[in-house]
Amino acid sequence: MTHSILVIDDEPPIRKLLRMGLATQGYGVFEAPNARTALDLLARETVDLIILDLGLPDMRGHDLLRRIRADHPDLPVVVLSSRDDEPGKVEALDLGADDYVTKPFGMGELLARIRAALRHQLAVQGERPLFAVDGLSVDLVRRIVRVRGAEVKLTPREYDFLRVLVQHAGKALTHAQLMNAVSTSSDPQYLRVYMRQLRLKLEADPERPRILLTETGIGYRLRAPDDDGRP
Repeated sequence: MTHSILVIDDEPPIRKLLRMGLATQGYGVFEAPNARTALDLLARETVDLIILDLGLPDMRGHDLLRRIRADHPDLPVVVLSSRDDEPGKVEALDLGADDYVTKPFGMGELLARIRAALRHQLAVQGERPLFAVDGLSVDLVRRIVRVRGAEVKLTPREYDFLRVLVQHAGKALTHAQLMNAVSTSSDPQYLRVYMRQLRLKLEADPERPRILLTETGIGYRLRAPDDDGRP
């Protein structure tokens, strides 16, 4: 099955780079240099994923994302952002973006984010009960967690955090998204404590995690099965 991707970016060199890189992987590509063209395309064409640059000339990227989410709540969106715009990344993720890539970016990294977003879309349509990566296995039906074959006992709250991360494997989740999904507490230290506890139980080296990765200034990401494990 060929997936079609809408690239929304006002820079012609970036659109050309993405068009060529995506086409070599078999993706169909639509292009929009601004929000107006993007909305027109979405009204006429069926796309499977959007790559959205937050810096558009005619509309704030976050406002366009809000429009897209209102009309297409399940359409995966990967945002492009500048390296120093951590608040913008957090806002985009909280608005429903599936992931982000920081400019300048490598095509390999972007393709991995695209695969993760498309995989998550399939998961919400019919979630697979088993998850496995780098020695960790999670059975979401029987609530069994194993590390290198040995069963690991988690507290109910630890398991709740892990379950949310598994359900969004490969996707960066903000602190607010994790806290809202599991707890009523808004204290970020509360979340850090549980992530530390999970690393102690799941990671071979908790000080150099390969499974539960920190997204600096954003939140956390559970490594996806086809990810290379780099932070």
